[in-house]
Amino acid sequence: MTRAVVARSAALDQLCINTVRTLAMDAVQRANSGHPGTPMALAPLCYVLWTKHLRHNPANPTWCGRDRFILSCGHASMLLYGLLHLTGYDLPLKELVNFRQWESKTPGHPEFGITAGVETTTGPLGQGFGNAVGLAIAEAHLAAVFNRPDHDI
Repeated sequence: MTRAVVARSAALDQLCINTVRTLAMDAVQRANSGHPGTPMALAPLCYVLWTKHLRHNPANPTWCGRDRFILSCGHASMLLYGLLHLTGYDLPLKELVNFRQWESKTPGHPEFGITAGVETTTGPLGQGFGNAVGLAIAEAHLAAVFNRPDHDI
């Protein structure tokens, strides 16, 4: 790649990271409730993870071959909601505007089954570790039972 292409790519990445941060700040301010610090701090790390490493499909959020993103610190929910919104999941901007409001798809702590792309309900800090280990064990079991020489799950 040329230096100009690399510079444009880096500028776009920085814009996306700043957008995740801004969405978090704006939603928390509008709700007059929440925690913007962790989403702002983790935006660069999670942006790279979501856009360069995780296998996921916003059009099919329950695809069995996806990687699972487990958010252990549920108070950083706007980080997850911002990433879901910006990567094409069914989470329109109006839902981000309704952050922490009754019957929105964006409760203060993510809940499985309410928002596409949320893999587990969050709770006490550290709960995500147990959830992630359990999901990994389940995936290993499925692979042991169903993998074939020409098809890995």
